[in-house]
Amino acid sequence: MSWEEDLQGREPPPSLETLIVPRVRDLGDGFHVRRALPSARRRMVGPFIFLDQMGPADFDPGRGLDVRPHPHIGLSTVTYLFQGEILHRDSLGFVQPIRPGAVNWMTAGQGIAHSERTGPDTRAAGGRLFGIQAWVALPKQHEEVAPAFVHHPADTLPVIDGEGVHLTVIAGQVHGGKSPVRAHSDLFYADAKLEAGSRLKLSAEYEERGLYLVEGTLEVEGTRFQPGELLVFKPGSEIILKAESSARMMLLGGEPMDGPRYLFWNFVSSSKERLEAAKADWKEGRFAPVPKETEFIPLPPDDPPAPVRYP
Repeated sequence: MSWEEDLQGREPPPSLETLIVPRVRDLGDGFHVRRALPSARRRMVGPFIFLDQMGPADFDPGRGLDVRPHPHIGLSTVTYLFQGEILHRDSLGFVQPIRPGAVNWMTAGQGIAHSERTGPDTRAAGGRLFGIQAWVALPKQHEEVAPAFVHHPADTLPVIDGEGVHLTVIAGQVHGGKSPVRAHSDLFYADAKLEAGSRLKLSAEYEERGLYLVEGTLEVEGTRFQPGELLVFKPGSEIILKAESSARMMLLGGEPMDGPRYLFWNFVSSSKERLEAAKADWKEGRFAPVPKETEFIPLPPDDPPAPVRYP
């Protein structure tokens, strides 16, 4: 099926390069994800190589998220919540609750392991979990940096308000706001909320630009889009986004990567050989452990890593 067929009879806007409609995957216990990146239609948008919508999922008291320790190399993970809480633990010793509007930016570099769980107090009470997790591939010169973790509370992120638009700059620079999050590449990532009837201009500042619609209905050049759709735009033109109803979306992108990336499980690299080394390191227990964790996710079956090319 071509991406035009996913438009289901809608006229493709002139600025639209492709449309990705991710399927819902059930990870168990009623927890669903929509994986927009990577896709067969588009593997990356700028340095963004992975984009998952988590939930919304409602947990009964005593139940919650339990992602056991697992490894990463060659990327930064970005966790951003709309509702709920996740307790992050990593092999550097950081323990950090992630709450709505805050940013956890974990740079794997040469290698890190972490777990993502519902904390004990939140688990006891039950509740909703809803958010986005993205991975940002590291440029070649930074692929092997030392692992690092930073947390930025919601009140430290720049907010642009006005004319029915509320935009939080998560990373990079956009609409005059610059995030305190330190990224290794030229990118932008923002959470934009639009009131019904309001408009937002997406400038042509970056070559690669995408929009993931989380909630509401959005019109782009006369064509209507629904939640769960990732729009990737052609470079070079300014785009006007109009909210038909109140809407929420993630804006993301940046400059093209410095070459293709290979992706296997949670590992990203410009080198197949480096992926093989990371797989062996996890299998043989050579990653630093996550303190106070006794479980782990084993290495999955060994499929050949596919190159993730741009665009």
